[in-house]
Amino acid sequence: MFAKTTAVDPFDLVIFGGTGDLARRKILPALYRRFCAGQFREGARIIGAARADLGTRGYRAFVAEALREAAAEEAGDAAALDAFLATLDYVSLDARGDRGWPELAAKLTEDRVRACFFSVGPSLFAPLAERLRRHGIVTDRTRIVVEKPFGHDLDSARALNATLAAHFHERQIFRIDHYLGKETVQNLMAVRFGNMLFEPLWNSLFVDHVQITVAEAVGVRGRGEYYDRAGAMRDMVQNHLMQLLCLIAMEPPSKFDPDAVRDEKLKVIRALDPVQPHHIVRGQYVAAPGRDEPGYREEVGNPRSTTETYVALKVGISNWRWAGTPIYLRTGKRLVARSSVINVVFKHAPHSIFGEDAGQHANILSIRLQPNEGITLQVTIKEPGPGGIRLIDVPLDMTFAEALGPEGAHHPDAYERLVVDVLRGNQTLFMRGDEVEAAWAWTDPIIEGWESRGDVPKPYEVGSTGPTDAELLMRRDNRRWLGIRP
Repeated sequence: MFAKTTAVDPFDLVIFGGTGDLARRKILPALYRRFCAGQFREGARIIGAARADLGTRGYRAFVAEALREAAAEEAGDAAALDAFLATLDYVSLDARGDRGWPELAAKLTEDRVRACFFSVGPSLFAPLAERLRRHGIVTDRTRIVVEKPFGHDLDSARALNATLAAHFHERQIFRIDHYLGKETVQNLMAVRFGNMLFEPLWNSLFVDHVQITVAEAVGVRGRGEYYDRAGAMRDMVQNHLMQLLCLIAMEPPSKFDPDAVRDEKLKVIRALDPVQPHHIVRGQYVAAPGRDEPGYREEVGNPRSTTETYVALKVGISNWRWAGTPIYLRTGKRLVARSSVINVVFKHAPHSIFGEDAGQHANILSIRLQPNEGITLQVTIKEPGPGGIRLIDVPLDMTFAEALGPEGAHHPDAYERLVVDVLRGNQTLFMRGDEVEAAWAWTDPIIEGWESRGDVPKPYEVGSTGPTDAELLMRRDNRRWLGIRP
């Protein structure tokens, strides 16, 4: 029932920022799980690179501890852990200078894939790219993985793309958005383009509206300095929510090919209408009575901050498929629950034969990204019992953990899939440079607009569903947000 794991050819993977938080929590556990799954052939090597003077032995001890925290179940296999640690090497280097670079170059193997993961702050992307080229590390089989943020606005994104393009071909640059590696996001494409049931209905004739929600229960969690400069619009909407919107709205590509998929996503971004001021809601969380979580300003130590921690938008797409069908986006921190879901709300039946007492009922396709990944289709049926016909809505549920059994419940983490795609050279789930720039070109006027108007975010309490203005945004259209459920 499930595809077999296919091993990738031997490779050298360099993790710049190999002792950082992202490497510790995500990248190294992902690599270890793929190693345990038998996806790495003998000879694969992982090289940590950072400023700390650890040495290979010290780095292996660091990684072992990280895996015991982030991948405790798998790390309990002592033999597997020792075998994985044996693939690790380490070099201490200066990202802005020349210290350590000759040593790194000497550790790399000729004639194999060289993947360089930039698990560092964006200010180091350009220096790393330049030094990789200067020290002869770049070959035709070298690939770089760049984490977000991809710039702070359109101008900085263009400058970053130009710098990377000076040292690498576009086919060598992998701009990672971990949302695209989630199992349910990829299943969205399978549901749309692999089933005749949905695609004929996937347009403004049958879809009333779409809601895309990415709700977080946590605050900024140590990212206060960065987040206070970025805000929810730059941190979430410009990348994560934009990618989900594209997958929902894109035309069927001619084939499941990296450029074919990304061409269609780019068309969606370029078709987005400018967002009107009355279609934007910004919010900032404040402390709630009876709860011990601080408000945003207290958490970041900036009592006058006007950075938004919540954004809701009404978005229109000017093309034949979606003209007239709004897409509502919302994302926020410190909300009532952690939940990422796409709800495709279909129109009501044009005429009800059951009378007014039956009420209005709509089919809703819900794609849950996290937690409890799965897909649910809400359909209308007769409520069981004697007497007249009373209609109720019930879900046809495909929760992966239930529908696919134990194997379906333990599908790979997003980083596992994306790292393996890098090693294979498959860019389908990664963003292209022109796609990033188009997203900023749409986002920048929204940010510039509220800055020029001096808009102040609306307060909302920790543990709520967001500011009341977001509810009003929907009520003006005689619609309502679907609930945020864990």
